[in-house]
Amino acid sequence: MHTASPSRVLFGAGTVRRVRGEAERLGASRVLLLSDGSPALRKETERLREDLGDLVAAEFDGAAMHTPVEVTERALELVRDQGVDCLVAIGGGSTTGLSKALAVRTDLPQIIVPTTYAGSEVTPVLGETVDGRKTTRSSPAILPETVVYDVELTLGLPVTVSVTSGVNALAHAVEALYSPDADPVTDAMALEAVAAIARALPAVHDDPSDVEARAELLQAAWLAGACLAAVGMGLHHKLCHTLGGTFNLPHAETHTVVLPHAMAYNAPAAPGAMERIARALGVDDASTGVFDLIHRVGGPTALRDLGMAEADLNHAAELATAQPYPNPRELTRAGIADLLRDAWQGNRPAESAPDNLRTLTDEVAASFDGCANPRLRQLLTDLACTLHAYAIRNDLTPQEWQRAIDFLIEAGHITTDTRQEFILLSDTLGVSSVVDALANSRTPDTTSSALLGPFYVAGPPAAEHGSDISGGLPGTPLWSDIRVTDPEGNPVSGAVVDVWQSNEDGFYDVQLPDLDGPVLRARFTTDADGRFTFWSILPSEYPIPDDGPVGQMLTAVGRHPYRAPHVHFLINAPGHQPLITQLFVRGGAYLDGAPGQGDAVFGVKDDLITDFNPRTGPTPDGRPVDGEWRRLDFTFRIARLGH
Repeated sequence: MHTASPSRVLFGAGTVRRVRGEAERLGASRVLLLSDGSPALRKETERLREDLGDLVAAEFDGAAMHTPVEVTERALELVRDQGVDCLVAIGGGSTTGLSKALAVRTDLPQIIVPTTYAGSEVTPVLGETVDGRKTTRSSPAILPETVVYDVELTLGLPVTVSVTSGVNALAHAVEALYSPDADPVTDAMALEAVAAIARALPAVHDDPSDVEARAELLQAAWLAGACLAAVGMGLHHKLCHTLGGTFNLPHAETHTVVLPHAMAYNAPAAPGAMERIARALGVDDASTGVFDLIHRVGGPTALRDLGMAEADLNHAAELATAQPYPNPRELTRAGIADLLRDAWQGNRPAESAPDNLRTLTDEVAASFDGCANPRLRQLLTDLACTLHAYAIRNDLTPQEWQRAIDFLIEAGHITTDTRQEFILLSDTLGVSSVVDALANSRTPDTTSSALLGPFYVAGPPAAEHGSDISGGLPGTPLWSDIRVTDPEGNPVSGAVVDVWQSNEDGFYDVQLPDLDGPVLRARFTTDADGRFTFWSILPSEYPIPDDGPVGQMLTAVGRHPYRAPHVHFLINAPGHQPLITQLFVRGGAYLDGAPGQGDAVFGVKDDLITDFNPRTGPTPDGRPVDGEWRRLDFTFRIARLGH
C-alpha cells in the first residue's frame, strides 16, 4: 500500500516570485515570514519580503538547528500577538522545522521555500529538541500545504553545505529501501533519488554554477523527502537525532558522517536493498560507495571533526538503543558503539560479503530446511547467519578463529559439576541477562527474575523454619522473613524455595573444600501463609571465578570480576511458574557504575535491590545476638501457570 502526501509542489527557476499568489490562494492576509537570519540568505529573504508586500504581518529570523522548543515558544508569541493566519518559511531544515512546529500547535497553513536539499519540506515529520533530547513525531497537521522549489535559490549555496545537505537527502532514500513500510512506488522514487544524487553531487562540487546539476539535485531531494514522508526511517535517522539533539552536533554534517556506517551495520540484514543501492550508485558495495562519494566531494567523514567527544560514544549508543524501533538488523548497544567508534575515527566501512561468501552462508542456512522442529530450524539458521556475518564484518583471521576454539576447549576442561564455566561466559557477556529479561517481560506483575549463576547445586538439604543455615560461619547475623504470594497477594503455601549465598569473604561452600557438607544453602517449604524464616549471615560482594578462560577475558578487556552482594532464591510451587531470582543488599558495592564497572554479570535490577536493615537488641525469635544484626523482609510474587 502506498500513501502519497498531499502537498502542492511548484518546481522550476524563478518560482519564488509565485509565493504571494500561493499565499493568496490559501486565503492569507497576515503572513509570518520565517528564516534563520543567516547573512547568506539575507538577499533572498528581502526579495521574498518585497514580493509578499502588505501580506507580511511579522517576521521571525531566529530559526535554530534541531528545532528547540524554546525558540518555537518565542515565535508562537509573535503568531498570537500579530494575528498571523499563514506561515511562509525560506531556508533549510531548521526554518522548515520551526514552521512545522508552529503549524502543529496552531493548525496554520504553511508555504515552504527550501534553499537546501534536506527534503523535510514534503514530510509530515517533525523533530524537536526538549531538554537536550530530540524526539520525533508525525501528523498530517505537520505537512506543509505548499512547497516552492526554485533552483535559482540554490545557486549561491556553498559547496560544503550543498554536499552535506545532499547526503542528508540521500539518507532518506537509502533508509526507505529497507523500511518495513517500503512499497514499489517508494522504492522507485528512492532508487531514482540515489542515482540522481550520485550524478549531481560531484557535478555541483566541480562547478557550483551548473544549473542542470543543481536542478537534478533539488529534484532528487524532493523525491527523497517524499520517501521519508511515505515510510518509516530506521537506525541512521535515530542515531542522527540522538547525536544532534543530545550532543548538539550539526544536523546535515552528522547525517553525512553516519550514513555509510549505518548502511554497513544494516547490510547483513538487508542484502537486497544494499545491492540495489550499489547498482544505483554504480559501485560494487553500497556502504563503501557512499563513503567514497562523500570523500570525493569533500564532505566530512569523522564525528570527531564535528566536535563529538570520544568519551560520549558509549552514552550515545545507550541512548540510541534505549527504545525499540523498526530496523532490519537487531540493535545492540555494543554493535552501535562499534559503529559510532568507526564513525568517530572516520574509518572507511568494511565491504559487504562477496558473492561467494553470501552463497556459502545461504547454503549453510538451507541445510537446516529439513529440520522437522520449526523452532530449532529458526534458531540454527539464525545462529549460522549471525556467526558468518560476525566473521565477515570483523575480517576474522585463522589465528583469531583458533584462539576462539581454544577458549571454548579451555572452558570445557575447567567445567565440573560445581564449576560451570560456560554459564559464567554467558553471564559475563550479558547473554544470560538478555534471556532472563525476555522471560521476565512476559510476566510484568510478578517479582523480577534474575540469573541462576554458576554455584547452584540441585537438591540442597531441607531446613526448618527459623533455622540457621550459616553452619557457624562468621559474619553479621541476618534474619530473613520471606513470603511467597500470587500476583494478587494471596499466599502460596507449599512452595519449595531453595536459598544459597556467599559467606562474608565472598565464597560459596562449593569453593571451600574444607567445609563439611552444604553451608549457606538450604531448601524451605512455605507454610499456610506462604511464609518461611531463617537465619544466615549478611552476604558480601565476591569475585566470580577468574582463574579460567572467562577470567582471562575479563582481564584482557580491563573488567573486574566482582558481583554485588546478594542472596539467591529458586521458587517452585504447584500450579505456578518457577522463579529464579536474587535480592541485592541496598548500598552494597558494584550495584551500579560505568559500563564494565558495575555487577560483573549485569544481573542487578532496581526492584531486586532491597533493605537488609541493621538492628540491635532483641531478635524476632529470641535468639541472643551481641551487637548488630540485619533483617530482611521481602514478598515474592510468582505467576500462575498459563499467565
